[in-house]
Amino acid sequence: MTSQVSSPAEHTDGTVVGEQRKPGGAKDVRRLDRVIIRFAGDSGDGMQLTGDRFTSETASFGNDLSTLPNFPAEIRAPAGTLPGVSSFQLHFADHDILTPGDAPNVLVAMNPAALKANVGDLPRGAEIIVNTDEFTKRALQKVGYDTDPLQDGSLDGYNLHPVPLTTLTVEALKEFALSRKEAERSKNMFALGLLSWMYHRPTEGTEKFLKSKFAKKPDIAAANVAAFRAGWNFGETTEDFAVSYEVAPAAKAFPVGTYRNISGNLALAYGLVTASRQADLPLFLGSYPITPASDILHELSKHKNFGVRTFQAEDEIAGIGAALGAAFGGSLAVTTTSGPGVALKSETIALAVSLELPLLVVDIQRGGPSTGLPTKTEQADLLQAMFGRNGEAPVPVVAPRTPADCFDAALEAARIALTYRTPVMLLSDGYLANGSEPWRIPDLDELPDLRVQFASGPNHTLEDGTEVFWPYKRDPQTLARPWAIPGTPGLEHRIGGIEKQDGTGNISYDPANHDFMVRTRQAKIDGIDVPDIEVDDPHGARTLVLGWGSTYGPITAAVRRLRAAGESIAQAHLRHLNPFPRNLGKVLQQYDKVVVPEMNLGQLATLIRAKYLVDAHSYNQVNGMPFKAEQLAKALKEAIDD
Repeated sequence: MTSQVSSPAEHTDGTVVGEQRKPGGAKDVRRLDRVIIRFAGDSGDGMQLTGDRFTSETASFGNDLSTLPNFPAEIRAPAGTLPGVSSFQLHFADHDILTPGDAPNVLVAMNPAALKANVGDLPRGAEIIVNTDEFTKRALQKVGYDTDPLQDGSLDGYNLHPVPLTTLTVEALKEFALSRKEAERSKNMFALGLLSWMYHRPTEGTEKFLKSKFAKKPDIAAANVAAFRAGWNFGETTEDFAVSYEVAPAAKAFPVGTYRNISGNLALAYGLVTASRQADLPLFLGSYPITPASDILHELSKHKNFGVRTFQAEDEIAGIGAALGAAFGGSLAVTTTSGPGVALKSETIALAVSLELPLLVVDIQRGGPSTGLPTKTEQADLLQAMFGRNGEAPVPVVAPRTPADCFDAALEAARIALTYRTPVMLLSDGYLANGSEPWRIPDLDELPDLRVQFASGPNHTLEDGTEVFWPYKRDPQTLARPWAIPGTPGLEHRIGGIEKQDGTGNISYDPANHDFMVRTRQAKIDGIDVPDIEVDDPHGARTLVLGWGSTYGPITAAVRRLRAAGESIAQAHLRHLNPFPRNLGKVLQQYDKVVVPEMNLGQLATLIRAKYLVDAHSYNQVNGMPFKAEQLAKALKEAIDD
């Protein structure tokens, strides 16, 4: 094989970094630095599975990647309609990337609805692969097409590849004893095989996965493998695809270590299990299924061998009630939910504040209010996490910034809960929960020691010399009260929601005692040891962009674009939202302008303005989708120039 390196040029699939021409009329192989692919079809077409398998093979190949699954809230929306479109976007590259990409370079559309719902996101020159078998007159009319877009010239600005995916799949599976309907279900595997050939993805993992997934139905397993191979062979032999593409592994993007692809919810579940092992405590999850948090319950239920107990309650209130009871009993207690569930759990969270027991409340935020947009992302629960309880009931708030970071955020939330004897809110969101990226598996010696000491005997001496146990006698450093396990002789004490007397824990209606306890609980939260916020400011900028949670990827990508264009801008990102890092006020005062992008109407900006009297400028979006890097870059450029 001879190779010829072309000069760098812009291509719809990313930047061309080289081109190999095969002898004898063989197909060309073009090298790219990155690609953004979107699979789209009916919610029953298996687009999430297709995208997940392509992602897994891409991760095993060594590319950096970021994904954005996007699916309807309905269990099964009407077939062929716009509300029923499900998509999966994957951005993979030979270098460090941070977002699933702004605009797809390749769209795989399984029907007219998928094309119409997504074509507006494509840049001119993008590749479109369509399943022509679904472009019937009825299907076109169902989504408002007056003419066939494959024939009327409306797609002339794109590289259109009409492929009869359904027909080819059925033809490839005619040797199997399957009905036509059963054979058609494998068309997503045909599409996966075609894209796997097109971008030189490994195939062994997918074939192994299919054989395992359908192990009890060997005919179905064999049919899916055959469809997958047929798609690969179609790409190799058809004249419509004259070029395939290579995206080299991102060898320089990762520190040395063992990596795997991981979603935010999976990373969070692993973080919770790890925290329980590092604390030497059993893990108890009391939860009620709710999108997009349910996967954590599903995952933790698989790990009984690590001392994990999962309880699927009859409702949100029962879930957190059981978890708080487990905390009283000496477990690392967790409840998982989304925004509507936090509202229902608020009374028990306040009870946990009063009881001063460790409890992790995991809120995977979604679009609201009320039921809102169950499958879309949002960051609108911050003020609810801060203040959504009666009375003065302060709770620490921690937010991960990437899917892999959910692991570390779970460990940090557990550290705070166990050390300071308090419920902790962990704010992830749908974008992080369902998205995925490479994660370096940590070595055991990198994990924190979270072990705690339970109370084992008297801790106070009365004036007459009697030794007694005071359940609200505090550690002078952390202000945490002792954690006494029920059944420990001599450590019986009163619990409940009515105000406690300082030290003794007896019921108290004394105004001065209530004032003292309220201020003490607040001082405990204010005194939590959190790291200083780090500022990325290599050029001495006058404008700071401040973010929290899942905005990290889009903000960082936007900042990189601006700096590459010669602009000077600083960046800082918050993990701890209550209490704020102690140096945050000093950092904010160093800049002429502070811009806060959020997927809400300005909740962090409100807190920043109130606490630090800084004129923080909000840049907000609440459309159920994450920010796009180009969109943020334009907004930040305007802020710099203003």
